[in-house]
Amino acid sequence: AKVNDWEKYADSLRTNVLDDGEIEKEYMLPELYMNFSKEELERIKIENALRRRILRVYPYAVLTSHNLTNLNAEMAKLNTKQEQRRHLRKTDKYLQEHLEERLKHLSRKDGQILVKLINRQTGQTTFELVKDLKSGWSAFWSNQTAKLFDINLKTKYAPADVLEDFYIEMILQELRDEGRIQYREAARDLNMNKVKSHWKATLGDSGYYPNEN
Repeated sequence: AKVNDWEKYADSLRTNVLDDGEIEKEYMLPELYMNFSKEELERIKIENALRRRILRVYPYAVLTSHNLTNLNAEMAKLNTKQEQRRHLRKTDKYLQEHLEERLKHLSRKDGQILVKLINRQTGQTTFELVKDLKSGWSAFWSNQTAKLFDINLKTKYAPADVLEDFYIEMILQELRDEGRIQYREAARDLNMNKVKSHWKATLGDSGYYPNEN
């Protein structure tokens, strides 16, 4: 297993079992004995939390994006309202059976990241993907439900502008290289070389810029 440099200096760790059965390890990092800055430690904490969330929601983002993109494309090809209703019911049933119950158990922050990743995979916001679908699935994603969990369905994935999104993209690439996710390219060119240069210039040597392997 890959060991991060900072883990070598961890004083101790605590293992927690989360509600969904996932095992979470907490490393105790005494600043007195470490060469890491406060900013680096803060970044590591943020990245570790994001990594756990991405591993939870990325499969759902890929599956949801694939089905909604295909659904909208197929609906546009069908000639009659009857054909469209039949195809919508079929896809709607699949989404409810395979995803809805699982998604209900995600945390609010997980849901926020899922919405960003759906935008990454499709180039459209979740709101745009479901707004014209009169179905149980679109009701699940309704604004009322989204507001209850403080999720903005119109949120876009913006690694060039939002630091969290930049971290997410860097983590996705790490997980891809480690073979831990079934990685899919973003729907649009994120121009990551330019994005990295931007954040490197913005963050400098503060410790908030992520390590690159």
